[in-house]
Formats: sequence, C-alpha cells, structure tokens
Amino acid sequence: MAHTKSGGSTNNLRDSQPKYRGVKLSDGQEARPGSILYRQTGSRVLAGEGVKQGRDFTLFAIKKGIVKFTERRKMNFNGSVTKRKVISVV
Repeated sequence: MAHTKSGGSTNNLRDSQPKYRGVKLSDGQEARPGSILYRQTGSRVLAGEGVKQGRDFTLFAIKKGIVKFTERRKMNFNGSVTKRKVISVV
C-alpha cells in the first residue's frame, strides 16, 4: 500500500513566447531603409511603393521617406471585392 498520495497531472503549465506582431511605424512617421514597418503572419497587409516583403511576411522599407497607409480593392476568386491595407514609403 502506498504511503504517499499520488500527484495529479495538469496540461496548463506551458505558454508560447510572444511574437510581437503588428504595426511598428505609424502613418506619417519617417522610415529609413531597412526599418521594419509591419510584422504579420500571412499577407494581411500588402507592400506598396518603397516597401518589400520578407520571407516571414514582414514588411520593411527599402528607401527613406514617410510611411503612408492606404487601401486597395482586391478581386477574390469568386468575383467578390475586398479592401486590403497597403503600406508605402513616399
């Protein structure tokens, strides 16, 4: 017969590390070449003029200028139209 009570198990002791996604430079702020503008998973926000997209979908500036947020209409496969945010450096 056991002299110590058996301990229960739990599944709630782990948590993933924060990824710090989202907007890094706002509309109207000055961007330098290489500065990160937006971190994202998937292409939620599109790259406009003066902006490139990295392998992990991060948007970064390729020239010096002012950050500009706009919207662009995008046609879906089924013919419906959606608006997508676009980040540019002008």
